[in-house]
Amino acid sequence: MGLPTLDSFFNQSSLVLPKQLQLVNFPRLLIPSLTTQRKQVVKALATPAESVKMVKAIRVHELGGPEVLKWEDVEIGEPGEGEIRVKNKAIGLNFIDVYFRKGVYTTPTPFTPGVEAVGEVIAVGPGITGRRVGDIVAYAGYPIGSYAEEQILPANRVVPVPSSIGPVLAASVMTKGMTAQFLLRHCFKVVEQGHTILVHAAAGGVGSLLCQWANALGATVIGTVSTKEKEAQAKDDGCRHVINYKEEDFVARVKEITSGSGVNVVYDSVGKDTLQGSLACLKTRGYMVCFGQSSGVPDPIPLSALAPKSLFLTRPSLMQYTESRDQLLESAGEVFASIASGVLRVRVNHTYPLSQAAQAHADLESRKTSGSVVLIP
Repeated sequence: MGLPTLDSFFNQSSLVLPKQLQLVNFPRLLIPSLTTQRKQVVKALATPAESVKMVKAIRVHELGGPEVLKWEDVEIGEPGEGEIRVKNKAIGLNFIDVYFRKGVYTTPTPFTPGVEAVGEVIAVGPGITGRRVGDIVAYAGYPIGSYAEEQILPANRVVPVPSSIGPVLAASVMTKGMTAQFLLRHCFKVVEQGHTILVHAAAGGVGSLLCQWANALGATVIGTVSTKEKEAQAKDDGCRHVINYKEEDFVARVKEITSGSGVNVVYDSVGKDTLQGSLACLKTRGYMVCFGQSSGVPDPIPLSALAPKSLFLTRPSLMQYTESRDQLLESAGEVFASIASGVLRVRVNHTYPLSQAAQAHADLESRKTSGSVVLIP
C-alpha cells in the first residue's frame, strides 16, 4: 500500500533533522514548562486577581505506585499571552506517565501527569491567531498535565484534529503515532523494502503502529510479545515473524529467522530486560534504538561493546523530533494521513474514566493491556 501525502492535512514541509546519536536528558526539556507559573497546566493555587474555576484532575503529591494518583479539585485560571484553555474530551495513557509517577523522570511535586490529550478550545488568550473557541485540537509531548478536565496549553503546541478522526481515536494515537513516525523516518535512515527490523512489545501502543507502518513501507517485521493473544494481534499488524519471549529465546530465533545475519534495526521500548539481547540481534552497522524502559533502566553499556560490529546506539525522545512548529505539523500530519489512508489501524482496546487512572496504570504495568489506552474525563 502506498504512503499518503500530507497536502490535505497541513501545508508544511520544512523539517530540520536533529542529531541522531545522542543520549537524551528528557526531564530537563520539560522542567522549564513546569517551573514557570504562567506555564503551569493546572494550578493548585491562583492569585485573587485572576479569574479561576474549579476542575477535577489527577494529582501526584508523592512518588510511588498507582495508588499515589489522587482525584482532586484544582483551580485553573484564564489563558495568558499565546495560550488557550482546553476542555479535554479524551486523554492518552503512555508509559512515560508511569516514569513521571515513579520519579524515573523528575518534576516537582505536586503535579498533574499526562502528556497527551484531545479537547475543545473554550478560551483563548491575548495574541492568539489561528485558534478559536470551539476548535477541536490535540497535543502530545509537553507541557505535562493532561490528566485534567481542563488545562492551559501553549497555542503553538496544539494541532487541529481532522473532522474524520474522533477525539478518542486522536488521543490514542498522537504520542504513539508521532513516536512511530520519527522512529521509522528519522532515527534509522528511512525504513524501507529490503530492511529487516525487530520490534519489542509488538502488541503495545507504539509497537502495534510501528509494525503496521513498517510493513506498509515494505520491511520484514519481527515482533516480540508475551502472550498467545498478543501473538495473534502482532501477526494481524504486519509482523511476518512473531516471537513469544516467554516461551522462546528471542536472540536465537532472530538469528534463525535471518540465517545468522541479524536485523538492520531494533526498536526497543522494554529496556533492562532486552537491551543486551537486542544488541546481539543486530547485523554489522546495525542501529539500536532504545526508546523506552518499561522493564527498568538498562545497565550501562561500554562504548567498546559497540565496536565489534560498528553498531549505532541512540536513546531518542519525541521532544527533540517535534521541537519546531513545522516539525510538529509534519509529524502529526503524516500520522493523521496514514490513518485516513488505512496504513494505520489504531487499536483503542481499553478506556477508563479519568478518575480511575490508578487502575489504568496498574493494568498497563502488569501488561494486562494491549494497543492504546484512553482516559475519559
